[in-house]
Amino acid sequence: MDWLTQGQPAAADRSFAALEAGRPWPLGASFDGSGVNFAVFSAHAAQVDLCLYDPAGRVELARMPLPVHSGDIWHGRLPGAGPGLLYGLRAHGPWRPDRGHRFNPHKLLLDPWAREIVGEFDWRGAHSGAEREYPQHLDTRDNGHEALKARVVHDQFDWQGDQPPATPLVDSVIYEVHVRGFSQRLPGVPEPQRGSYAGLASPAALAHFKRLGITALSLLPVQQILDEARLADAGLVNYWGYNTLGFFCPDPRYACTPQPRDEFREMVRRLHAAGLEVFLDVVFNHTPEGDERGPTLSWRGLDNASWYRLPPDRRDRYDNWSGCGNTLDIRHPRVLQMVMDSLRYWVQEMHVDGFRFDLAPVLGRASPGFEREGPFFKAVLQDPVLQGVKLIAEPWDLGPGGYQVGQFPRGWLEWNDHFRDTVRAFWLGGDCTRGQLALRLAGSADLFQGRRRSPLESVNYVVSHDGFTLADLVSYDMRHNEANLEQNRDGHGHNLSWNCGWEGPTEDPTVKARREHLKRALLATLLLAQGTPMLAAGDELGHSQGGNNNPYCQDNETTWIDWAHADSALIDFTARLLALRKALLPMSARWYTGLPDAHGRHDLAWLRRTGEPMTAEHWNNRMSRILGAWIGEPGRSRSPLLLLLNGRDMDAQFILPPGEWEALLDTTRSDGRSVWRRGGAAHFDLRARSVVLLRDAQGATPLPDSLP
Repeated sequence: MDWLTQGQPAAADRSFAALEAGRPWPLGASFDGSGVNFAVFSAHAAQVDLCLYDPAGRVELARMPLPVHSGDIWHGRLPGAGPGLLYGLRAHGPWRPDRGHRFNPHKLLLDPWAREIVGEFDWRGAHSGAEREYPQHLDTRDNGHEALKARVVHDQFDWQGDQPPATPLVDSVIYEVHVRGFSQRLPGVPEPQRGSYAGLASPAALAHFKRLGITALSLLPVQQILDEARLADAGLVNYWGYNTLGFFCPDPRYACTPQPRDEFREMVRRLHAAGLEVFLDVVFNHTPEGDERGPTLSWRGLDNASWYRLPPDRRDRYDNWSGCGNTLDIRHPRVLQMVMDSLRYWVQEMHVDGFRFDLAPVLGRASPGFEREGPFFKAVLQDPVLQGVKLIAEPWDLGPGGYQVGQFPRGWLEWNDHFRDTVRAFWLGGDCTRGQLALRLAGSADLFQGRRRSPLESVNYVVSHDGFTLADLVSYDMRHNEANLEQNRDGHGHNLSWNCGWEGPTEDPTVKARREHLKRALLATLLLAQGTPMLAAGDELGHSQGGNNNPYCQDNETTWIDWAHADSALIDFTARLLALRKALLPMSARWYTGLPDAHGRHDLAWLRRTGEPMTAEHWNNRMSRILGAWIGEPGRSRSPLLLLLNGRDMDAQFILPPGEWEALLDTTRSDGRSVWRRGGAAHFDLRARSVVLLRDAQGATPLPDSLP
């Protein structure tokens, strides 16, 4: 059967060797040098067929039942077959939706362990397992010629000695970025590479990353996805990518070459060489099959009752804790195995350094509550491949008790929306006390310390992909999502934003100056706080989405970073902030006590504008927006630091504690530099809407010459 391995034209009358018994591992299709072994999980099927297709994926050449059933694995080996072979699966079994079974052998199924997916999906095809008008009835139309297929893969890549940067968490600064959106309009990127993996690792992109001083890229989903039917009908796409079809496949839409796997690997290799870690945003909470009205693509047809969480009293429905129609059942050992195999694949074969888990409570759900010591977390903890990999949770889903911020196992990082909302409220006029802000600035001890978590496990952010950009946060009071074609009902309604006196673009110099001050203050609060900071790509240069706070379906100028109008001064300001953070680490990586040592010196003290300590009355005062933090034990500075914040509309005088203070940062200036020197003054003129960082110059270590 050389034609199977040489890519020569195939014909329907080709003869095939009989399937051998093969083995039940590894799951999926694996080439052993002289044949391909197929192993498929289904606990309830009566038979699973292997279907072979011509290179175009249109003609079914052979249909062969997998000959052996070992436990819940169906398997067989096709001698003489090799890489390049196109195949699909058909599963026979009961059609009993009322019992959770939706077997339909008329539907060609994608291997959940597929390494490469071939074909163009058309929602108009006969992909539903049930009749549209009578959903309890089997749809007997065959969709084999139009269904997506898997291609057998066996490739190697020359990593050229690639080593992960292994950046210590204390030094990590995360940059959340979309592969296409970042480089689609970036000057210096060759036209064919724009919006691609290659573009993200181009010299122009690397120069920007180096200029900023970030340490890790957190990529929005790059595992192959399927656009939802509603978006396809409207001429839109799932731009963010939270609808994974291939958990082992780099999405070819971001490749500028015919080899997405190799292009992705080359991207990782180049980013590593530049000292940058690569994290993937992964979606193990649902699949594109949607609810009971959705298509039968893979998991539903192979073993619906095993792959998905079904209500015990309505097995023909789905628990929809993802908001996308279904929820994968991580409790099942084979579902857990697919997740673990996928994670290991991306670490071992693609060299990624970490993962951000979308709607992560799904991964810890029992029946139905959340368990921080659940099977998934135990599996990750003991897995040798995943040791040293950074794991980040989005700690909420739509299920019962779905808000789990601070509840994940030790060692996990978590997106901290308490930090986001408190910082926004403080600077943009929301309801906030100084006590709440201080709590967030010092690692959110209320969420993490009592559970013996590190303050670094709080991923602090003010802006992420989901919501307003930083520029829009200070330019819009309301969302403007009309382009999403959902009557402006989608997206967050509670943004804690402020348009500074005018909705949207304006030439009013007062409004513009106010916005610039607030952007710098928000960035400084984020990057000088205790925890692991995360920036959203484009915020450092003033990118706007025109007030759209949910552009998940906008693959266009709305989301592509507008480099032509980049604010170079804001980029330099952000770079200076990050350099100061790296040199001084204002807040240590350990928890502060706030207690004095034997010499009466506090490791951290909070001050009023009078220079006196805060009391309970002052902590809970919702009117005041002035706060000082005397940091006696910074992370790297040998001298005390003083962080001053003024969220008011008016200037104020702040009485300084004893010391030879020098100002290192002043956010009222576009470059962040301060011209202030203490001299004989005992106070600091703290401008409105500003953050200032000072240090005691007595015995201070000189700042690096490279500081911007």
